[in-house]
Amino acid sequence: MVMMLIGVLGIFSQWVAWRTRLPAIVVMAIVGLIAGPTLGIINPAQELGDLYSPLISIAVGIILFEGSLNLDFREIKGMRKPVYRIVTLGAFLAWVLGSLAAHYVAGLSWAVAFVIGGIFIVTGPTVILPLLRQAKLKPRVAAILKWEGIVVDPFGALIAVFAFEFIKFLTVETVAFSAVLTFLAASVLAGIIGMIFGYGIGYSFEKGAVPEYLKSPIVLVTVIMAFALSDFIMHETGLLAVTVMGMTIANMHISSIEDMRHFKENISILLISVIFIMLTASLNRETLLSIFDINIVLFILMMLFVIRPLTIFLSTIGTNLEFREKLLVGWIAPRGIVALTVSAYFASILVDEGFHDAEILTSLTFGLVFATVVAHGFSISWLSRKLGLSTDSKPGVLMVGSNKFSAQLGKVLHDLGVPVLISDASWSRLSHAKQLGVPCVHGEILSEQTDYQIDMTPYDYMLSLTEYDSYNTLVSSTFKPTFGREHLFQLPLQVNEGDQLEDVSRHISGTVLFDGKVTWTSLNEKINQGFVFKKTMITKEYTHRHYLNDREEEDVLLLILRKSGELSFFNPKTDLYAESGDLIISLSKRQ
Repeated sequence: MVMMLIGVLGIFSQWVAWRTRLPAIVVMAIVGLIAGPTLGIINPAQELGDLYSPLISIAVGIILFEGSLNLDFREIKGMRKPVYRIVTLGAFLAWVLGSLAAHYVAGLSWAVAFVIGGIFIVTGPTVILPLLRQAKLKPRVAAILKWEGIVVDPFGALIAVFAFEFIKFLTVETVAFSAVLTFLAASVLAGIIGMIFGYGIGYSFEKGAVPEYLKSPIVLVTVIMAFALSDFIMHETGLLAVTVMGMTIANMHISSIEDMRHFKENISILLISVIFIMLTASLNRETLLSIFDINIVLFILMMLFVIRPLTIFLSTIGTNLEFREKLLVGWIAPRGIVALTVSAYFASILVDEGFHDAEILTSLTFGLVFATVVAHGFSISWLSRKLGLSTDSKPGVLMVGSNKFSAQLGKVLHDLGVPVLISDASWSRLSHAKQLGVPCVHGEILSEQTDYQIDMTPYDYMLSLTEYDSYNTLVSSTFKPTFGREHLFQLPLQVNEGDQLEDVSRHISGTVLFDGKVTWTSLNEKINQGFVFKKTMITKEYTHRHYLNDREEEDVLLLILRKSGELSFFNPKTDLYAESGDLIISLSKRQ
């Protein structure tokens, strides 16, 4: 019952965030606090008992693996120096400066301060990746924040373990220096385990040793196995193992990586939703009230406004990062699930070791997590726009296939301020777009290089507009996980021409455009016959009904540009209605 309720609240929070355009993590944190310490409906830590911590740990490992599957070194071409500096020197500076602040500002002992300082260097994919999707950052800054969040995540836990082992060596007479060496050896072994598992998965997939229907389940089980094995050898090294495993697979460039990535992404969304609800609902009221202690508040402000910016600016001296990029990266550092889970673990063992000031670690961590999630969640879009580091906020259109019709449609949308890009593998076909000054790119959209040649961030809609029915269907099938069925469109099948795909399954193809009857041939013939793109503004006086009565029978209704900036493409499945202030774009016999 409790797991059902946690799942419902998590997914409900995601849906509310989507409807309200609020940061999902903020909504999940608030829902968890209401359901847990406020109303007392659930208390996952108490009700799940011994299963609580292992479930969270394994879920974090899966999330971290999913994030590391995106860490292809080709993505940071030309940016390796700043990324390397931030995840090495930046992490070290964050640890030292955070520990100093924990001691002098929060009042923690040196031992506890250096443990918590290591934990607080993490940002993590559970908080960074949803914010990056929300803000539509330009590729350079997005890549830096993503790489930092995923790579530093396991290092934060490892630094905390190292600090704890070193503290025991200095303070406990029975602990020898060999314990520290054991930790270092276990960390190296975890990395080796992750690499072996990663290469094993990649090699077996490429050689056809695993059938397609078993690939995703095998990867999921292998991730859990790598995490559990490493964590059994030394606590918290499992995070390093799954990160190395994901990076290994990502850089092998195996053909089925996209299927794995989409499968893991779906699981990660569910796990992030569930874990955030579990963690926040398990807090008690005393923990929440202690967050407002003056020392904790000052420490949080210090971390937000001094330590994070100072860390980034110092670690990126001599790199090619612009000042505005440093400013944004220096502000965005939300803490999340890893910080909460690892600090909860160390709070208990530090108290058991006699460090009683560690009792405030849970309050301190949650205060920092909630403050950073709210502050950065609400500010990232605004600040990135002010600094010119986000793409146009209007939903954009990516068209596959350059021809007379698509080029002129692209020209109309481009002139209206809608981000547009036309992709085609033929230089001669691209001449249609180039002549009209429409942004275009040469290349095969289905190539694995697409992710590194085209920044997909500005584009919310994809239109497959080539003359080949089978190719349009293949493009729709390939990009359905990226754009979603409702934002993926293709031309109607030509039926009596071309590929004869009238029986193609609906779940493979994209949504059919326009009235379902006009084909690639008929649209381009209309262009040759002198049809033009007509823009009609709907007002209170001239309504949608008036427009339909006035239009010619041969006119083709294309789309509605809403006054909000959203686009609605006409299709046989949906009856669209234009409101006052909306613009209808059609292919008309007369202007």
